[in-house]
Amino acid sequence: MRVRFFAAAAEAAGREEQQITTDLTLGDLLAQLRVEHGAEFARVLDRCAIRVDGATVDQRHPIAATATVDVLPPFAGG
Repeated sequence: MRVRFFAAAAEAAGREEQQITTDLTLGDLLAQLRVEHGAEFARVLDRCAIRVDGATVDQRHPIAATATVDVLPPFAGG
């Protein structure tokens, strides 16, 4: 799957994109990202919206290998 990080999430992860080759649920993916990218990323992730192929899904949702997961911090402005 393709994981895309935006704004503060990209800064905290140290990258804008990452490929994950393991089959995971959304909850498992988020846990893996927290461990892999550390405490600052985990703090940012707690405030982010997560979209899988543009949709909001629950933590048990399985993510297909072809999916795109977006990690979107809150945006300011209007």
